[in-house]
Amino acid sequence: MERLLELLRDGHARTLELLAMELDTDVEDVKRQIEYLENMGVIKRVALKPKGCAQCSGCSGKGHPEGSNTCKGCLPDGGFKNMGEMWEVV
Repeated sequence: MERLLELLRDGHARTLELLAMELDTDVEDVKRQIEYLENMGVIKRVALKPKGCAQCSGCSGKGHPEGSNTCKGCLPDGGFKNMGEMWEVV
């Protein structure tokens, strides 16, 4: 788990698959480690915090493109394509 914490500390977003490759393990093991660290309060998931837009209230309502949970006004240019999840060490 120390290697996982080192990777999370560098601030780069990674997919679970990439974390598994970097840790020479499988995705299920990474999920288990992350869940354990979250439950222990060592890390927390970084959530999208929209700056707000004219079309919705915190990306929970109107203005969403079909099939999306987030409106265009709250996404960075190009969206979050290929961006992994992020956790921060508390």
